[in-house]
Amino acid sequence: MKIPARLRPLAEDGLIDEVLRPLKSGKEADVFVVRCGGEVRCAKVFKEANVRGFRQAVQYREGRSVRNSRSARAMNKRSRYGQKEQEKAWLNAEVDALYRLSSAGVRVPRPHGFVDGVLLMELITDAEGNVAPRFDGLVLTAEQAREFHDRIIAEVVRMLAAGLIHGDLSEFNVLLDGQGPVIIDLPQAVNAAANNSAAMMLVRDVDRMKRFFGRFSPALHETEYGKEMWSRYAAGALDADTVLTGVYQPTHEDVNLGELMAIIDAAREEEEERLARMRELESGEADD
Repeated sequence: MKIPARLRPLAEDGLIDEVLRPLKSGKEADVFVVRCGGEVRCAKVFKEANVRGFRQAVQYREGRSVRNSRSARAMNKRSRYGQKEQEKAWLNAEVDALYRLSSAGVRVPRPHGFVDGVLLMELITDAEGNVAPRFDGLVLTAEQAREFHDRIIAEVVRMLAAGLIHGDLSEFNVLLDGQGPVIIDLPQAVNAAANNSAAMMLVRDVDRMKRFFGRFSPALHETEYGKEMWSRYAAGALDADTVLTGVYQPTHEDVNLGELMAIIDAAREEEEERLARMRELESGEADD
């Protein structure tokens, strides 16, 4: 097929030899199957900020470090330069997360480089070599649902032990290859220790997986892996090999997660309302 404009610089630099076909198109990015030498990989082409959904970026950006102090100041002032730097940091987040999680043994696509808003990474395939299916299109037995749920929980534990939370985990961004589940789509990954919404995001991620697999194995609806996981993490008692029970029994030392998440949600809504008012004021001043 004809090489898309965004992939031409990579082809000219010899990073891509051929674009085989489009794989998927989404709000955040378009993905293509490409040939790089003797390997077939995928190229994730991120869309511009004004094209893709960017409204929740503030919540996810909290706690991410910015190495350049000038960039950090500009991002806080929301200058034109700052917005460009903010966009660059957002795009780099998935690359950084993939390298970090891959090194930690988490089952994510192996990254092969990031150039001009294009992420080259491993193409996840099934046992027959075809593009791996997403879980949302699968029909499972109760036994399969429990097995895959347990394996995904183990991956989330490894992610948290590495200091990251997916932030938008669901059956739509987990693939099934020949060895089991593979977690994908990480541009919104958050720092577990530095983001005030981390507990809420973790529990939300885990509960989404519980609801999906619970369709096939209803007993999973009774589990509380997310709250148990966060409780252990907050207490410094979680590592990559921690085996959970699915039972959460708060102690006197535990923060009440329900209360915590209600506070976080209220604070986030208040901040969103404040930002909306500021945008309205800025818009009014611009009209004047």
